[in-house]
Amino acid sequence: MINKTVASMAQAVAGIRDGDTVMIGGFGNSGIPFQLIEALHQLQVRDLVLVSNNAGVQDEGIAVLLRDRRVRKIICSYPRSTGSVWFEKLYEEKAIELELLPQGTLSERIRAGGAGIGGFFTRTGFGTALAEGKETRTIDGQGYVLESALKADVALIKAERGDRWGNLVYNTAGRNFNPIMATAARTTIAEVSAIVELGALDPECIVTPGIFVDRLVQRSANTP
Repeated sequence: MINKTVASMAQAVAGIRDGDTVMIGGFGNSGIPFQLIEALHQLQVRDLVLVSNNAGVQDEGIAVLLRDRRVRKIICSYPRSTGSVWFEKLYEEKAIELELLPQGTLSERIRAGGAGIGGFFTRTGFGTALAEGKETRTIDGQGYVLESALKADVALIKAERGDRWGNLVYNTAGRNFNPIMATAARTTIAEVSAIVELGALDPECIVTPGIFVDRLVQRSANTP
């Protein structure tokens, strides 16, 4: 019997190792797996490479991992956000590496990783510092830059509901980077508000099929 549910956040993140590349879903404050991030923080692994839309704010979410110097490199579109502190501090100290990507390029690189595509050509970033060291090509008179696919050892994602097979549905804007990250990692761990019985999810509303999910854990009530 397929049952991908685990009993705790600690069990969900077990096995993540020093140096792993970890994708973390979310956009702004929507769709961020806060409880999985905290469990990762408690695991005390180091030298992580994070792939995320931003670098967190204040002392919450990803920012806690940065604050405690668990992250060696971050690949993101918005390292500085309103209220962010820790990325700026570490970057000024040269204590963290940054790979800055336009948001659409970040999304497509993750999607390519999940789809088994090695890379793609995009006009975005051509002729700028973001294209330095990358292959470029002229297509139909336009300059393009080659971007490689992004994959990860682990993806931490947040969904609204899931069943024991790992099928997931999302709540409005929570459907941001989470679905594509689920496809691009060796191990995908999903944090959900509720785990429902098989058949309770409308098949037409399932965004992430269970084939892409390895572990499913229900988050505590009354928390982000």
